Amino acid sequence: MARVLLEDVSKVYPGNVKAVDRFNLDVADQEFVVLVGPSGCGKSTTLRMVAGLEEISEGRIRIGDRVVNDVPPKDRDIAMVFQNYALYPHMTVFKNMAFGLKLRKYPKKEIEERVQEAARILGIGNLLDRKPKALSGGQRQRVAVGRAIVRQPKAFLFDEPLSNLDAKLRVEMRGELKKLHRKLMTTTMYVTHDQEEAMTLGDRVVVMKDGLVQQCAPPLEVYDYPANRFVASFIGSPPMNMFTGDLLSEGGHLYFVEGPGNRIRVPDRHREGLGRYAGQAGLVMGVRPENVSERSDGDFAGPDNALNVEVTVVEPLGDKMDVFVKTARHDHVCCRVDAHAKIEEGQKLPMRLDMRRVHFFEPGETGMNVSLNGASVGG
Repeated sequence: MARVLLEDVSKVYPGNVKAVDRFNLDVADQEFVVLVGPSGCGKSTTLRMVAGLEEISEGRIRIGDRVVNDVPPKDRDIAMVFQNYALYPHMTVFKNMAFGLKLRKYPKKEIEERVQEAARILGIGNLLDRKPKALSGGQRQRVAVGRAIVRQPKAFLFDEPLSNLDAKLRVEMRGELKKLHRKLMTTTMYVTHDQEEAMTLGDRVVVMKDGLVQQCAPPLEVYDYPANRFVASFIGSPPMNMFTGDLLSEGGHLYFVEGPGNRIRVPDRHREGLGRYAGQAGLVMGVRPENVSERSDGDFAGPDNALNVEVTVVEPLGDKMDVFVKTARHDHVCCRVDAHAKIEEGQKLPMRLDMRRVHFFEPGETGMNVSLNGASVGG
């Protein structure tokens, strides 16, 4: 086990295409860090540079106490699990798991012990004599993980390992991977495009876009205190609602004017951070669907915290209900409310905001969260 350190790591392809731009990350010994972002954001390229499967253009990578920029993949003492399992179809499960150890000329007895122990941990001891074609997708993934475990590497690298599984099996395997990490406590870097996977698995989450790190922090910190508009929209399902409007100063208070008839009073704690934006148009107010409600009590009580809306679609979800509404300026706003709320399509009503959970962002896709007031956004 070891620390993994990336310092100003960049990857530039021919034609000056920058896939990863000055990436910095310090993965502590035994930590589980997840890289998440949309397709093409550079997360898999970053992982492959750590593995040695891609040459880095600039920067430095350390695994343990070694700089590994020029160290071949087989000598980096890491184990990688791929999206497509990469099992040898003509070999049994035992031979697939043992193959890397045989190449390294481990004693036969030690190979047997390591494979049996990994099989026991993963619950596949009864599959060792089978070939991959006789296994389900979940079983194949366990074998691929087992092949990594037997190496007893300094670090595990996972590249979208669950993306080929169906939804139910993905959830099950997610739990298995979490239990496995608690048992082995091996330093782990994990790549996914699925923000739910990232939130449930990672000790820290690194959100990437266009080769750049947008935020690096524990999952709940990323969710509650998104560093910018992109992070706020990408993390969370349904995504955060975004309203573009004007900020006014009046009577010692700040007001966010979403549109005709919709004026929200900004909490006083934001006055210092937002004061310089007063009188400007184009500020963005963000609020998550669960922080919008038809109720006017509890967290939703307060002065001037309602938007007048018209209900367009109601989607029952069992214990909750997604209510889609529109305002004069914004056509698609999602509110996640109690399933028994008396709300119908076509209804016009005020929807109130939990103003403790509202964020304000500068204009633009990656506009900074200007309402954090010094709250930590990780790093």
